[in-house]
Amino acid sequence: MLRSRALLKWAAFAGLVAHALIVVTGGAVRLTGSGLGCPTWPQCVDGSYVPTAEMGIHGVIEFTNRTLTGVIGFIVGAALVLAWLTKRRELTVPALLSVLGVPAQAVVGGMTVLTNLNPWVVGCHFLASMAALVAAYTLWIRIDRPAGPPVWAVRPPVRALTWLTMVTSGAVIVAGTVVTGSGPHAGDADAKRNGLDPGAFAQLHTDLVFLLLGLSVALWLTLKAVGARSKVAGVFVLVLLGQGLIGFVQYFTHLPVVLVAAHMAGACVVWIATLAVWHDLRPRTALPVAAGQPRNVATV
Repeated sequence: MLRSRALLKWAAFAGLVAHALIVVTGGAVRLTGSGLGCPTWPQCVDGSYVPTAEMGIHGVIEFTNRTLTGVIGFIVGAALVLAWLTKRRELTVPALLSVLGVPAQAVVGGMTVLTNLNPWVVGCHFLASMAALVAAYTLWIRIDRPAGPPVWAVRPPVRALTWLTMVTSGAVIVAGTVVTGSGPHAGDADAKRNGLDPGAFAQLHTDLVFLLLGLSVALWLTLKAVGARSKVAGVFVLVLLGQGLIGFVQYFTHLPVVLVAAHMAGACVVWIATLAVWHDLRPRTALPVAAGQPRNVATV
């Protein structure tokens, strides 16, 4: 039992990393102008599922990114099997959602190609990865926790502050996606942008970041003041400061490719840190065990 749980823990962590990695590699596709390296989908080019020599390095980069989807599918599929063997519904549900995230990302990715990198569809592709991270992180964090429903570890006023912080974090990521859709890195020289004012939406994104930073600091200080668990919230503040620094530098240096890639990776880290705060303040508690009932039965 302990060995299978350790295997599940490793598989769940690998799935979490893989879902984040596909964001980074997808960013590399766009930042290298390889968004239409494979101009069709599901084939790479008419008559071939793999790139031809004529397609050059852009075809290789795009095809490599597509291939990683299959690797992710294998990893999260293994995690699903291991979760199912535990017979714990609170593990099998997020594991299944993590698996379903793979074909969902593949379909949306195909739509981005078929729509010639429509920035709104590209944005949805990124947000689909953020949704997949929710399932992957939920599976990973629940493995070592007792079976039982999530219970808040803080009182209602702090819960409200937590909710506001979480929602604002999501808004920051969505706004950042819109800013990206208006910027210069389209993934192909002929791909259209969303037509919005990059400066105006960059300012909106910045305002939301400052709001999120203020809320995160307030949450951290509040947790410390009431004697609640505050370490994860403190790490969240540090992650936001690091991501904010990258964002400011990339903006004032006119969006160099390396910093844009770092900012995309940072977005994954910020979102994972957001989920960490949420789960840290809502630990699961063990259910009372009735006669003849297995201890690992739980509700979600």
